[in-house]
Amino acid sequence: MQLQLNSEWQSILEEEIQKPYFKELLEMVDLEYQNYMCYPPKDLILSAFDHCSFSDTKVVIIGQDPYHGKGEANGMCFSVNDGVKIPPSLRNIYRELVDDLGSIFIPTSGNLESWANQGVLLLNAGLTVREDLPNSHKHLQWGKFTDAVIQKISDEKEHVVFLLWGSFAHKKGGKINREKHLVLESGHPSPMSANQGKWFGNKHFSKTNSYLESKGLKPINWLNL
Repeated sequence: MQLQLNSEWQSILEEEIQKPYFKELLEMVDLEYQNYMCYPPKDLILSAFDHCSFSDTKVVIIGQDPYHGKGEANGMCFSVNDGVKIPPSLRNIYRELVDDLGSIFIPTSGNLESWANQGVLLLNAGLTVREDLPNSHKHLQWGKFTDAVIQKISDEKEHVVFLLWGSFAHKKGGKINREKHLVLESGHPSPMSANQGKWFGNKHFSKTNSYLESKGLKPINWLNL
């Protein structure tokens, strides 16, 4: 399988993608797509990187793996294609968003491309999944690759906001340099976690924008969906 990062990410991650494990990873992903129905479509596997360059990255949201239902995954964490029913976790994200920012309008599209285009890297830990089998590509080495992505951002940029939702994301972001960056943690927006009081009220969206503005950076228009 040939997966082509955009030129800037390709340059930033050149050393990583030349490692033997990455070639092996692509071969295994190719076999999965040949033998099973997998998501997202091949041309969207690297969509998070296509819509948010390294230099533009101001915020990183870390998800676990893509949606596993037909037509849902579009290569960006928590995001679904236009016209797809908004999944429960994203619905809770929107509820917190409008409450935090004082909006009366709840977004009706689950496509988060506009966030990505403003510098929000919507990064799943694993970039592929089999249909109807969540976390089914956990055995592949996507995690090693996305760890390297997070490390690069932490090491080579400054004043990035990392939004870590749920224990999985907390662990994934364990090596982020918290002296250079803002790390905001809360429970996961999934119904189980949110209903236990671990998600609502975290005010991560307003906190993110306050931090960005304090560093002279343009805030994210979260409601531009």
